[in-house]
Amino acid sequence: MSINFPPGIIPPYTKVFGPGANCTLETCPIELSVYRYRPSLAANITFLCLYCLSASIHLYLGIRWKTWFFMGCMLLGAVNAVLGYAARIAMYYNPFNFVAFMIQIVCVTSGPVYYSAAIYVTLAATIKNISPTLSRFPPNLFYWIFIPSDIICLIFQAAGGALSTASSGTSQIGVDMALVGLSLQVAAMLIFCAFFADYLARYFRSRARRPGSSLTFRTRLRLFFGFMALAIVLILARCAYRLVELREGYSGTLISDEPLFIGLEGVLVISAVFFLMIGHPGLVFRNHQTRLDQFGLVDVQPK
Repeated sequence: MSINFPPGIIPPYTKVFGPGANCTLETCPIELSVYRYRPSLAANITFLCLYCLSASIHLYLGIRWKTWFFMGCMLLGAVNAVLGYAARIAMYYNPFNFVAFMIQIVCVTSGPVYYSAAIYVTLAATIKNISPTLSRFPPNLFYWIFIPSDIICLIFQAAGGALSTASSGTSQIGVDMALVGLSLQVAAMLIFCAFFADYLARYFRSRARRPGSSLTFRTRLRLFFGFMALAIVLILARCAYRLVELREGYSGTLISDEPLFIGLEGVLVISAVFFLMIGHPGLVFRNHQTRLDQFGLVDVQPK
């Protein structure tokens, strides 16, 4: 027969959190768990299914249009998310499950890094194929600057999450490392967006100076740029939320607010993933020379 203890009372001979934790819902009050709630079974199953669906669609689109790097990034992000939400489902049955907590904090936190990498490479390829002469620096630098920065962000976030969970949330070094990773991700995306916006402005000005040129975009290109931009905004908003949440630490109020997590983590990121299907690079780069000619996107020499 199990014994239920009053909230805030730690039963004898139990370990609430960390390796070897033996608390369960039958022996420990939910208030002693890190989140102080049981993760929603319905919400987490929904997100897991949506990520499995997104992986299937991105796999099909990647093979169809041979966008291997983009497909690889999207699949890696989906695998991270599936592992993370599967771990949250396990935490529904036992909120004190340390292994499940560690998997979900590392996988869910670091997943969007793969999506930002896909965006960097795709938009850099756009510059190379539309009009590389208008870029203020060689488009290949986008690969050499922003992809390594994404890898560094991933390392900091994963290592920080692992350290902070392994120490039962008491490792300030782990929290600081995760904060650094998230901060670098936000900074890198903002810098990249500024560079790309500057490039587009130069492109439009050059097009406008050409006699008889038209600045109207066909539907496919509008979808490509529009939904890429929406995905970037959603990922930035999500990273800002996680920065505030992590800054408060495991004793803060945000970490125990599941509706906020569902809205600002789950909904924002999965929406960005599906937006990247609509704004898929295959819309622009399949038979890319023919496609670019149809859009009127030919190389323009700066004047």
